[in-house]
Amino acid sequence: MSTLDDIIGKSQDDGLFARIRSHQVFWVFTAAVLACLALTLLTDTFATDRNLFNVARNFAFVAIIAIGMTAVIASGGIDLSVGSSVVLSAMVISVAMSGGYPFWFSAILALGAALSVGLLNGILVAYAGMPAFVVTLGTLSAARSLAMVLSDNKMIWEFGPDHDLLLWVGGGSTFGLPHPLYVVLTLTVIMTLVFKWTRWGQHLFAIGGNESAAVLTGIPVKRLKVSIYMFSAFTAGLAGILMAGWLGSVTTNLGQAMELTVIAAAVIGGANLAGGEGTALGAIVGALLIEVIRNSLILLGISTFWQGMFIGTFIIVAVAFDRFRNFRK
Repeated sequence: MSTLDDIIGKSQDDGLFARIRSHQVFWVFTAAVLACLALTLLTDTFATDRNLFNVARNFAFVAIIAIGMTAVIASGGIDLSVGSSVVLSAMVISVAMSGGYPFWFSAILALGAALSVGLLNGILVAYAGMPAFVVTLGTLSAARSLAMVLSDNKMIWEFGPDHDLLLWVGGGSTFGLPHPLYVVLTLTVIMTLVFKWTRWGQHLFAIGGNESAAVLTGIPVKRLKVSIYMFSAFTAGLAGILMAGWLGSVTTNLGQAMELTVIAAAVIGGANLAGGEGTALGAIVGALLIEVIRNSLILLGISTFWQGMFIGTFIIVAVAFDRFRNFRK
């Protein structure tokens, strides 16, 4: 016969599990785990050290930018310029290093270039009142064009005296794990704390939930929006530096259409396109699922042309799930 304490404990456990199941990130993570198990059984190459290393490295690039995109989407905006910020950052560091400048100075210049794109986006959206879609679509074209001007539309593969350092930072590993994975894990921990426990994070979600109410409560909405778009550009610039080191060369088609994948990762991970919702953990789980799908297409011999179909389907399913969940509430 069950005691009262047993009944209360069971009720609390059921309530905790119910709350976990109500989060979209739980189902996305479950889907990623099931996909990994299926690929392990269906192929002889998925669970190899080399392939898992590649999956971890490739997903990290998308996850880094998806964390920044989650902040923008949670605030009620969108940033279509992240792919161009990636190539601009990568091109700035490669041009600077090939000109003889050291890695750290060149990296600061690259991040500064990306932050300038975010600053322009934020000012035009927040202070000029222009739609984020239009503004970031414009800077998407402008930033990529600037990258072409800097490189004269040529590939750069020689990075000066610190050539090997750049390759180690972006393409190396420590304890068997790729360096970009350490970056994304560190960024996830930091931004999880920032989103939940800092005034900046709380104000960000307040703006996305109800911007008019946020203004009435005294939140500096315009300044905050500028900082949000700059943070998104910073993550894109950081990914651009790492990708330059990973590839060992930079061309102007780097980051092409990457904004679609990043937005997909954020939305699949639970970021609400209407604003007010999103987590750093959800962003990396969404990026992980997309990379597992991409990897599975290659391993199963399916044309990568289907990748867009799968990503688009997952976006629609994720948004539909979110709408259904809100309807039930």
